[in-house]
Amino acid sequence: MGVKIKDIPINDRPCERLIENGVETLSNEELIAIIFKTGLRGASAKDLASLLLSKIGDIKKLNNVNYEYLKKIKGIGQSKACNLLATIELGKRINREVDSIKNIKLNNSEIVYKFYKNKLGDKKQEHFYAVYLDNQKKIISDKLLFIGTINYSMVHPREVFKEAYLLGASAILCIHNHPSGNPLPSKQDFDVTNSLIEVGKILGIKIIDHIIICKNNYYSFLENNDIIF
Repeated sequence: MGVKIKDIPINDRPCERLIENGVETLSNEELIAIIFKTGLRGASAKDLASLLLSKIGDIKKLNNVNYEYLKKIKGIGQSKACNLLATIELGKRINREVDSIKNIKLNNSEIVYKFYKNKLGDKKQEHFYAVYLDNQKKIISDKLLFIGTINYSMVHPREVFKEAYLLGASAILCIHNHPSGNPLPSKQDFDVTNSLIEVGKILGIKIIDHIIICKNNYYSFLENNDIIF
């Protein structure tokens, strides 16, 4: 059986320190220990938290851990992994500047950026989303269509416009991320955008913008006059 929080001296118990001194005074290890509740044989929850942090190297990398990764760490079972992942996701949602993209009226690219920077900013692969809008430019829904390096062979117009018809959308806004942190579009980004615009003209469904998302900045094809109506 693992060492429980109650087995730790009172002055060293994270929960008691939180109550006595405030949550902001707790270390990263103590916060994770509260989530874990118990450790493993011969080690406290705080020891297990230290082990986890030593493996990932940086507290910010917790944003990228998944269930399979956590389960590989000795002492982290299903319950601990689920508790930690749920806590991380809750934190993301609390800090998301735009909580839900549905029914938002698209007035400028920054609205979209504020939502997707938390969703895509830390991704290690490119993710391509199509955002579907009604005739008043209100967002009906979004859909993740492709994961991987963005090129014409992957981002096929058929998949992009099929969803538009199913949703009754009048326009489409394309979004993908650049893991490099550089939002400037590549030649492939231009090729994909131009091909979608041309297909959209034939089908009567406009591509109103293509936004490239990074953690701290973005690039809008529309704002940079790369899309002209």
